[in-house]
Amino acid sequence: MKTGPDIAAVAALIGDPARANMLAALMAGVALTATELAAEAGVTAPTASSHLSRLVEGGLVAPTKQGRHRYYRLTDGDVAAAIEALMGVAARTGRLRSRFGPREPALRKARVCFDHLAGDKGVALFEALRGGGHLAVEGEGAALTASGRDLVARFGVEPVADRPRRPACRCCLDWSERRHHLAGPIGRAILARTLELGWASRVDGTRIVAFTPAGERAFDGWLGTMRCAAA
Repeated sequence: MKTGPDIAAVAALIGDPARANMLAALMAGVALTATELAAEAGVTAPTASSHLSRLVEGGLVAPTKQGRHRYYRLTDGDVAAAIEALMGVAARTGRLRSRFGPREPALRKARVCFDHLAGDKGVALFEALRGGGHLAVEGEGAALTASGRDLVARFGVEPVADRPRRPACRCCLDWSERRHHLAGPIGRAILARTLELGWASRVDGTRIVAFTPAGERAFDGWLGTMRCAAA
């Protein structure tokens, strides 16, 4: 008799093309209606409702009712991390879209992964924190060092304590860079602060995070100060 988690059941949920497209759309970190997700999946409304029922039952998607509308979002960051990792496997093994859209370079440069920064900029942030001695990484786990807590506090992000099921920092494998970017509450707060400072903004209807020229210089300069701390 087999024991342990049933990964086949979860894989079957994600493996359907329509459901996979729905989950990918929810990686933007926003809640979407069944109608919006039907359009993303290219299916009819009744078919979308059937798919969403299975995703909710499987624990991958959580519904929220607001007024007359019901919205859906990914259950948590663990689901987002799993999907991001699968995207990386798909890219590495050649399972790519038949055509690259005009937004492809922008997605690879900076995008939202559920609620934190991904792409080249997200990976650069992770590497600068680790290289400067501000982030201790062990396997898939990560934690801010004393200097890291001070650094993010000066940036305007309040350090938070680790919780048993909710660590403050997490490693998330970036699908386009195939290296880690920073997830968890600290990753989310750094992205929020970056947007608050006006260094970048979300592009409506996409996962793209668009940096202004001045904002990119400021962000890259901040990363540079992290690296200098280790010199």
